[in-house]
Formats: sequence, C-alpha cells, structure tokens
Amino acid sequence: MRMFISLFIIIFATIVSCLDNGLGKTPPMGWNSYNHFNCSINETLIKSIADAMIKYGFRNAGYTYLNLDYCWQNKTRDKKTNRLIPDPKAFPKGIKDLANYVHNKGLLFGIYGDAGTADCANRPGSLGFEELDAQTFADWGVDYLKYDNCHNNNIDPIIRYSKMRDALKATNRPIYYSICNWGEFDPHIWGKEVGNSWRTTVDIYHSWESILFTLDKQRNISTFSSPGGWNDPDMLEIGNAGLTFDEQKSHFSLWAALKAPLLLGFDLRNPPKNTLAVALNEKIIAVNQDPLGQSVKIVDFVDDIYEIWTGPLSDGYVAVLFNRLIIPYDITLNFETHCGLNGTIAVTDLWDDDPFKGNFTDSYTSQVPSHGVTVLKLQVVDNKFLD
Repeated sequence: MRMFISLFIIIFATIVSCLDNGLGKTPPMGWNSYNHFNCSINETLIKSIADAMIKYGFRNAGYTYLNLDYCWQNKTRDKKTNRLIPDPKAFPKGIKDLANYVHNKGLLFGIYGDAGTADCANRPGSLGFEELDAQTFADWGVDYLKYDNCHNNNIDPIIRYSKMRDALKATNRPIYYSICNWGEFDPHIWGKEVGNSWRTTVDIYHSWESILFTLDKQRNISTFSSPGGWNDPDMLEIGNAGLTFDEQKSHFSLWAALKAPLLLGFDLRNPPKNTLAVALNEKIIAVNQDPLGQSVKIVDFVDDIYEIWTGPLSDGYVAVLFNRLIIPYDITLNFETHCGLNGTIAVTDLWDDDPFKGNFTDSYTSQVPSHGVTVLKLQVVDNKFLD
C-alpha cells in the first residue's frame, strides 16, 4: 500500500499545477487556540484574544491570523441543510459574528476542519461535504482553514486534500489552506500542489524533547519550502509551560529560519514578559518574512552537541548556531564552508542588545548557552578586512 501511494505521489506531482490562490507568499503568522486552550474555547475567550493581539502589539508585529482549532462546532450537522453549525453554548452569536469582530480589529480569521468523516474531537468532518463546507466557511468570512486528518477511512490523502482545495477555490474567496495530515505519505513532496502549507510531523508538545524530535524531522526536507507553500513543523510552544527562556529563543529562531508558519499558542491575555521578548523580536520575524522565502538547511552538526543551519536572505545570509548541550558551548561558523561566502563579512547578532559584532574574515565563534542559539546575519562588505 505504501509503495502504491508513493508511486501515486510521484505521478501526481508531475501532472498537477501548483496551488495558486495568491496567499502564503511569506509564512503565515498568527495565533491558534489548540496548544493552550485545547477544547475549552468560546466566543468570549476568542474576542478577548483578538483584543490582546492589538493591546500587546502582536498585530503590528505581523501576527494577523486568529485561528480557532477544534471544538468550535456542534456535535451534529444541521438536520435540514447538512451545514456545519457552531456549538450553541460556546458560540451563541455564531461564527460569522465572531469573524466580523476579528476583521474589525484588522485581523484575519481562521477555522478548523477535518478531511475525514469526523474531526479529532469526534465532531462532523468534511469528507463527502467538501463543497458545502467550503462555501459555509466562505459565507462566514473565513480566511484560513486548518484541515486535519482524523477518521479518514484510509482514503489517499492527495485525493481527500485536493477535493477541499478545489472546493475552496470554487468559493472565489481567498482562504489560506493548511494541510494537517501529520507528515504522513511525504506531504513535502506533493503538498505545494494542494495547499499553502503542510504538516511535516505529528503534534508538537510543550516539552524540549518534543521540539528536538520535531526539529530533527526537518533536516532532510527544509528545502521544500518556498513562497506559496511551506513546510509546517507544527505550532509554536513558546509561552507555554516546560521551556526555559533560552529554549524558547531556540524554538522560535529555528522555526523562523526554517520559514515555518509562526502560530503562537499561549494565552495572549496574560503574556509572560520573557515570551513577549521572544515573540516580538522584529529581527527574527524579518528572517521568517524575508521575501526571498528560502529556508535554512543544516550544514554541520555533531549529534546531541551542536547544529549549524544556514541560508540566504534577500539582503544577506542567516546562520543559526544551536547548542543541544546542557552547558554552554563554543560554536564556530566558517563563512566559506558553511555559507559559501568569501571576503570581509559584517556580522550582526539578532538576539544581542548590541547587535553589530564587527567585520570578520574566515570565521566567527560564539559561546552559545545551554539549549540556546546564536542567530547571525551576515553581509559581504568587500575583499579587504575592515577594523
């Protein structure tokens, strides 16, 4: 079965044109309800999150999507129309009213669905109802659809996810399409023909071990991201329990440099100060939103000790020096070996309060804290060393 689907993927990728809905030219940024609130959501909470996105500067920093995850809907469809309907207790004013509230804040509104007979909370899925549900989402003013993979009847994912792609397109409303099939059947190969992003792994959790596991899955596939279609190693866990300040910086920096969607998942109404410093770092956000849209790739590593990830920017180069040890460790970046750069290189540390480190030739060494990162922006000055 696996061989058959792999062959189908190869054939599919050669005959189907890329999704072109005009969205996802840079990775999406926003907030999703799942990681912190799980199934405990309601319209009062979501409206207060929208308020917080304005109050604390998230919208101005680029976080524009406010996305509901599962448990927004009733346990059954409307008996007369078969349409999805919101949980009447949690969302008594309806989803369109909520979307209007979000839009009036200058934000975009996202929702959750499933490419199966039921979603992951055992509420109605969209399998067999794709056209009806896509039109319902469009009528409500939805701007983003996260489309999950539960209860899928073992139907080929390309078939299921393509059907919703086509249904969304038929509504004539631009809706960012996030495929969430947990990395099954190599979506990095076929995802760009179907969606704007595709999950590359199982769910992430707010633990350092989960973040490392997820990061390791990106090593061989990071180059598949590009404008219009992005690898999605799942949502950010910064601000949730279980991570130190340096671990939050590492998580955020690596996801940003990998050109992953930056979807926050902590309680924005009461943001931890150190998490605000991470989430609102405009220099790291600029790496993620760089218009070139090219992900870093791993160029050097020693297992369980360090990694070096590098990649081009529209105005230079970025290097992420990552320390996996529980003690500080000196990591040396070689400009030619790791980046293909020669001459005099201006080095800027994107996390340092005094960011410009000077001009260097050959290499730059940084002492990286435990579970931490140094993120460097590199720009070629000329062929002479400058004091």
